[in-house]
Amino acid sequence: MGNIGTMIKRFLSNKNTVTLIAIIVCTVVLYGFYNWRVKSAVTTTYVCQATQTIPARTQITNEMVTTTKILSSQKADNMIQTCDKVVGQYASYATEIPENSFFYETSVMDASEMPNSSFDDIPDGHTLYNMSVSFESTYANSIFPGDYIDLFVRTEDEMGLLVYGKFIQSIKVLAVKDDQGQNVFETTIEKRIPKQLLFAVPDDLYLLLKKAELLGIQIVIVPRNKNYTAEAGETLKSSAWLEQLIIDQTADIPDECVTNSTGIADCQLADDIDDDNNDDDQSNMNE
Repeated sequence: MGNIGTMIKRFLSNKNTVTLIAIIVCTVVLYGFYNWRVKSAVTTTYVCQATQTIPARTQITNEMVTTTKILSSQKADNMIQTCDKVVGQYASYATEIPENSFFYETSVMDASEMPNSSFDDIPDGHTLYNMSVSFESTYANSIFPGDYIDLFVRTEDEMGLLVYGKFIQSIKVLAVKDDQGQNVFETTIEKRIPKQLLFAVPDDLYLLLKKAELLGIQIVIVPRNKNYTAEAGETLKSSAWLEQLIIDQTADIPDECVTNSTGIADCQLADDIDDDNNDDDQSNMNE
């Protein structure tokens, strides 16, 4: 045993021997790492692929899809692998799916998730507003459905001074359409120029906004960042002073219509309504 120990000590004390061992170990490690990288690079997996261009809002059928092999390194986390999860679903209403492209979780929707029209997203007590826009006013077509925006106004006061300020805040964009009424972001094949921006505001703000438009007051779209959209608050007017500026230039409609039990609208002037109320009050006092 002593001789064996002595031989090992002499063997390890030889610098050439130690260097040789180190080289061998490093070579084995490098080879193992290289072999692992090569295997990882050539490992394949299967994903679902479109065999044709699928327009937005189209239900996906078996004829539209196929399974194809790709490198595992090319697969994204939200890529759909099995076509069973795609067939029967719908291409997203926001964009089409190009031929030979892969399917992603954000590109397909269940029927229950598909909005039928922009009117479906209008809350109670709100009115849809259709605002004329251009490529420039939408910041080079950078405003998307679901984004929240603010509206500013530009006009002059009675002294001719420039007035520019925030008018209405936190408005959700429902749709962006071209001059043919088509959704701008439904396709990547053709370039569509935005002409209409659709959103809904509370009924009183709709009336105020429409008055401003008809007065010729310039309404300016101001986009915000993702956090503004994610933390969107209630749609509100931002300035009582601007509201009064518009009201001072318009007249109120002095009548009120009430639908009676027969289904016929009974309309009266505001002065008549006040007179009727006064008569009722006087009758109650006499009784």
